Formats: sequence, C-alpha cells, structure tokens
Amino acid sequence: MPHLFDSLQLRSLSLPNRIAVSPMCQYSAREGVAQDWHFAHYGSRAVGGAALVIVEATAVAPEGRISADDMGLWNEAQIEPLARIVRFMETQGCAAAIQLAHAGRKGSISLGWQPQRALTADEGGWEIVAPSPLAFGVEYAEPQALDGAGIRQVIEQFTAAARRAHQAGFKSVEIHAAHGYLLHQFLSPLSNQRSDEYGGSFANRTRLVREVTSAVRAVWPEELPLLIRLSATDWAEGGWNADETVELCRELKGLGVDLVDVSSGGLVPHAKIPAGPGFQTEFAARVRREAGIASAAVGFISAPAQADHIIRSGQADLVLLGREMLRDPYWPLHAARELGQTAAWPKQYLRAGPPGAGMR
Repeated sequence: MPHLFDSLQLRSLSLPNRIAVSPMCQYSAREGVAQDWHFAHYGSRAVGGAALVIVEATAVAPEGRISADDMGLWNEAQIEPLARIVRFMETQGCAAAIQLAHAGRKGSISLGWQPQRALTADEGGWEIVAPSPLAFGVEYAEPQALDGAGIRQVIEQFTAAARRAHQAGFKSVEIHAAHGYLLHQFLSPLSNQRSDEYGGSFANRTRLVREVTSAVRAVWPEELPLLIRLSATDWAEGGWNADETVELCRELKGLGVDLVDVSSGGLVPHAKIPAGPGFQTEFAARVRREAGIASAAVGFISAPAQADHIIRSGQADLVLLGREMLRDPYWPLHAARELGQTAAWPKQYLRAGPPGAGMR
C-alpha cells in the first residue's frame, strides 16, 4: 500500500504527497473578492508542503453566500485576485483547487466567528432559497422553495463559476454537496419535502447533484480532476445516510468525478455527532471500497502517524487537514521528519538549519 508521502495521480494532476488542506471559510472577502489575507493564508500553506490546497467555499452567486464576506466567483472581477494566489502556490509545488458552493437555506447569516443568526435587511441580508421552505434553525430565516427555473439557474451558476475557476488557473474544482448547504439540502429527506422530480425518491433527491456534476464536468477540462464533497450521513434519524452516499458515489464516478471528499453532518442543528479522532474515516473507506472511486478522509486528523495509517490501511487515497493546518501551516514538513520521509524546506529558510536544530 502507498504511504502518506507517496505521490497520487488524478488524471493529469500529479500530487507529490497525499496531504491536502481542507476548504475552510475565512469570511474575509469583499464583494466576493479575495484579499491580501487570502494570499498570505493560502500561500503559507503552500510553502508548508501540502500537495493540494482546496480554497474555501466560494459562492457561485451572491445569494449563494453563507455570509456577506464569503469568497465568490460569480463575476469576472473575482478571477484575478484568485489567479494571483494560484500562481504563487504553484511556485511552491502546490496544486490549487477551489470549492464551488451555494449556501441555500444556511445563507445570509453573520460571520463565522460571530453568534450564528440571520442578517436583517438593514444589515445587508438577502433572500435565501432551498428545496423546501424549511428554516435551518430558530435563528435562521425561512427560505423560498426553488422552482424549475431557479433550479436551472443554479446549475448554470455552478457551470459559469467552474469556467471562471479554470480562467484563474485552478487545477481542480470541488463541488460542495455537504454540510447542509444547498446541494446537500436536496439530498436529504429532512430538508427536501418536494413532490416533483427533485424530491421523494433517491433518484429524485440526487437529481440536482447529478445534474450539477454533469454540467461542471462538461465545461471542466477533460485532463483535470473533478472532486465533490459529500456528508456521508446527517447523523439524524430519517436523514441522508452512508448507504445512500455509497450508491450516489457509484453514479458520480460514471459522471466523471475523480475523488470524493467524505465528511458528514451539517444538515440539522440537533444532530448527535460522535466527533473524535478519525470519526469519519470509515465512511471514506466505504466509498473507496464499495463505490470503487478514490476518496479523501477528513475530520480530527492531527498526528502524522494517524494520517499515514489512513493511507497505508487503504481507508482513503488522500488526507485532508483543517484545524491542524490552521495551527501549523508547516505540518507536512514536520510530518515528513517524524515519519522518516524526505520533504524539502523552502530554500529561504535553510539558514535555520534542519528542523529542531535551532538557529545558526
């Protein structure tokens, strides 16, 4: 079996190791435009030795934002600031991906580090949409149910954003269909109570995810990989579950998805999630084994030996780190040393000597 510092091939994209930075919202954009904070944040993770960085949830439309300060790719002005980040990351040997997202009923809320509640109109809040007019929670607004035209518009918005992502130089896009956002809302019976072709049966509830995937794959270059993030389970009775995730992944493989980023939860606020080290890796293992598609594991992965074991034991093809990468942008370089592998520190830092040797 491969190990954490073996390469991974996804179509024409060759990753030098199997460590990736999970998409994490920074809530620091202005009108959807990346700022200097994003350049420093993503650049430092690229310098730190990650093979792949997935840029945070990036809204495909203004009404698809979570907060007013979310990143966006709904217009041309948003391309170049992202392209600047991509160009720097590539000079560090790091591939750049971007997560395309629509918040649905979890949109128009306060910033991520603030108490979560719906914004008022005076605060710049906007109308939100969902498969059904069901609010996420008591502090959230009731969404408008999307009609047929609205659904078609969402598909077009994802497609247009994918084209802009390619213009910005990204080597992969990830469709966000997890954590209770719009596409996940269509998947789960707890948020989707429609009676048309987008609700009810498994085939109907998964229709929008399949249509978005097909539309994005059609405009995304054939030689570049397409990723998708799914919540494997809602952790709630009557919700989306792991068996359905595996079945959907079988279909997504046939639609041109190359790797599934397997997370969980986020759909309902009352979910009982048994969070702990590696609590989601079993879902990534099932997707890899039963759907026959590459998977990525994420969630409370922090120790190098733990990450290496996930790869060596065949649970996933890629390990995504979030919180640990916020704490230590150089985690991959430190992990290589701990695991007895070779990883080159930036030449600009070599005067410091080998890690742990102290300054000279």
